[in-house]
Amino acid sequence: MALTAVTNEEVSGKEARVLTDDEVLTVLGREAKKRKEAATAYDDAQRPELAAKEREELGVLEKYLPASLSEAEVQTIIAEAVAQVQAGGATGGAALGAVMKVVQPQVKGRADGGFVAAAVKTALGMG
Repeated sequence: MALTAVTNEEVSGKEARVLTDDEVLTVLGREAKKRKEAATAYDDAQRPELAAKEREELGVLEKYLPASLSEAEVQTIIAEAVAQVQAGGATGGAALGAVMKVVQPQVKGRADGGFVAAAVKTALGMG
């Protein structure tokens, strides 16, 4: 499953290429997200045997992914970025973009993007 996803990514586009380590991690992260979503869908459809299979595959994928950051770790990174950006005088939408630009490289592949965006908006008092 993971090997197929990586191979498909390598041959997509106009020319076949070898993926970098970061690109492989991105592909594996995408596959892990698919497994989580599928397991949830199977649970909702009262199909526990299929949900268990998806979670088993997710467990295999997670062995190859970097450890996820805790909510507290993400909040700490966001607080530092907000302080840095606000010290530069940015406010409103400009501050949101600037904070995300600082935070994203630090959390990439280790935290859910939706959670990070919502936490940044909350930290900036935007939502």
